[in-house]
Amino acid sequence: MSENLSSHNIENDDCNIFNEDTDYKDLIVKLKEIKSTIASLEKKIFK
Repeated sequence: MSENLSSHNIENDDCNIFNEDTDYKDLIVKLKEIKSTIASLEKKIFK
């Protein structure tokens, strides 16, 4: 019984790491979009 519990925890850990990695990549993409938006707004303001 404990063997099944241990393997289940390992699978959950792998899934959590994958989700965190995906979340991190999504955050980077959003930050790049924000950076681009800010740069565009700066160009419009300082024209």
